[in-house]
Amino acid sequence: MLRKINRFFEYLFLALIKIYKVILSPFLPKACRFMPSCSEYAAEAIKKHGFLKGGFLAIKRLCRCHPWGGSGYDAVP
Repeated sequence: MLRKINRFFEYLFLALIKIYKVILSPFLPKACRFMPSCSEYAAEAIKKHGFLKGGFLAIKRLCRCHPWGGSGYDAVP
């Protein structure tokens, strides 16, 4: 049962990321300092590690993505 709930949230957040990329992202300036972009990183992290750990990794990445933060290639661990 817990696995089904986790899978549901994975699909929900992947759908929200997809909606963001299709609807909002084209109207916003490119601001992510990392490769892959923060939304791509979040989707990959959730697919690879599941909703909880992947979501945590995505939040950590978003906290690092600011003008005084790092830049460059940042792969999902």
